[in-house]
Amino acid sequence: MAKTLTYKDTDFYLKKEHPHPEGHSTMLGFWIYLMSDCLIFAVLFAIYAVLGANYAAGPAPKDLFDLNLVAINTAMLLFSSITYGFAMIAMQQRQQKQVLIWLGITGLFGLAFLGIELYEFHHLIELGAVPQRSAFLSAFFTLVGTHGLHVLFGIIWLVTLMVQVHQHGLIPANRRRLMCLSMFWHFLDVIWIGVFTFVYLIGVSR
Repeated sequence: MAKTLTYKDTDFYLKKEHPHPEGHSTMLGFWIYLMSDCLIFAVLFAIYAVLGANYAAGPAPKDLFDLNLVAINTAMLLFSSITYGFAMIAMQQRQQKQVLIWLGITGLFGLAFLGIELYEFHHLIELGAVPQRSAFLSAFFTLVGTHGLHVLFGIIWLVTLMVQVHQHGLIPANRRRLMCLSMFWHFLDVIWIGVFTFVYLIGVSR
């Protein structure tokens, strides 16, 4: 005669067969988010590839872009990834003060990046190179602006984490959050290298 499983038996087997380590769902969910963000930027890069040469008798990339300024901006973001790496090393060593210092430096580099990007946008608009001027400019402002918004959200997230680490220390939850932000920040770095190469370098060489 078959044994009837009770609620307690079912609960026991579920716990035994499906362990869920603390934070597992957080990391998995964040990886899924990053993959969705990859798709968004892949679409934006594809749009730029199609529309990037449609100038509508207007200015071309070589008429607008200052590669020296863009190179400095790229350096700001690269340096921010290095300093965030130092923050993660300090986190592994349980040095809370060092974590906060390196996160602060990372935030300053991020703000410098945004400041230079806003200056570039302002300069282009002053020259009449507004998004509605041509398909090229529409695609450019959309791609670069979307990346800039991600950096802005990353800085807000970074400041929030600094407050949480200051108040609660390097508890497991904060360590997971710092790891998630690390993946996000380095992801933005990789995307920007693509923007720098595909939009600026190739654009100016046309």
